[in-house]
Parts: sequence; structure tokens; C-alpha cells
Amino acid sequence: MSKVTTDIGMSLDGFVAGPNQSGENPLGEGIGDKLHAWMFEQAEENAAEIEKITDAGAFIMGRNMFGPDRGDWDLDWTGWWGAEPPYHAPVFVLAHRERPSITMEGGTVFHFVTDGVHAALDRAREAAGDRDISVAGGAHTVNQYLAAGLIDELRVHLAPVVIGEGERLLVGVGDPKLTPVSVGGTDLVTHLVYRVGH
Repeated sequence: MSKVTTDIGMSLDGFVAGPNQSGENPLGEGIGDKLHAWMFEQAEENAAEIEKITDAGAFIMGRNMFGPDRGDWDLDWTGWWGAEPPYHAPVFVLAHRERPSITMEGGTVFHFVTDGVHAALDRAREAAGDRDISVAGGAHTVNQYLAAGLIDELRVHLAPVVIGEGERLLVGVGDPKLTPVSVGGTDLVTHLVYRVGH
């Protein structure tokens, strides 16, 4: 049976993004690649975890993860990832404003969902078939799904850095009843896997 997962990089003080996200600072000011250095500098040592991040039949993300613009859409913007995003599957972007779907190279199609987290999950389940669905981020989106009890497995990639401000994970989620499943990692990251609420 398919499950709903999330993979998210986090600092020791609980932040997954810094303040003032922009086109120049996709994860907010002062972040750079601090949270994700392990993915680039130790790709071989962390290959299994990196593979799991994009191993899903459909993805869900918030508008802030899709791009830096607010208000009306910049219709020239098609995401941070270039012509071929790493998802290779349907991606459902939570939004308040409608926008036509965007088909990218490699099988990624961004669909924009304006009727909430449950509707996005229903569409992702239909698209994924018997494969897993990944709630890709950011913090606000993951927190909404945790608060609604809709995530089955939470995978936190904990970087040994302190950010101090920004977007925090596990805010307003109540007690998601986390059960440890596994722990591993390197000097740049600790991979923490939890079963949620079961």
C-alpha cells in the first residue's frame, strides 16, 4: 500500500529555511547550501537517502517552494530546477491563485491546486497509483499535512548548523506521535526517520 512521506532538511534549531526568501536566496538569507551540503559534498555516502527523496509517484509542495514570487503569478517562472526538474512525476503546488499546468522535460508536470491540502492529496493519490506520495515542502506545507494527520513517514535530514530565524518545522502540528524507525548519517547530516501517528 502506498504511503505519504516527507523528506526535509533541518538545522539543529529547527529551521528548514531562513528569512526573506528571494530569487537570489531560494532558502532564505544566510542559508546558502548549509542545510544540504551533504547532498553535494557526500553524495556517494548518502546515495540511498538522496534516491528516496525523489522516489515517489507524485509530489506536493507549497507555492513558496515552487518559486519566490508572491501575489500574481510570474508566468515566465517555471521553478528553481531548470528545464528538467528532479521529480519526473506530477507535482501538485498549493496556491491561492489559479495557473495553468506546466509540462517540463523528463516527465515533471506542475499542477496548481487552489482548493486545499486534502484536494491536493486526493489528486496526488490518483496520479501516483500504487506508488508513494511525497510532501516535498516547505515548512508551512509539511506542517499543514502533519497537523491534519496525513503524513505516514517523516524523514528529517538534520544538519549540524544553527540558523537562528526563518521557517521552522513542527509548528502548530500538535503531537504527531512520532515513532523512531531508523537513524544514520555522516558528519554533515543525521538522517532521522519516524513513523507518524500509527
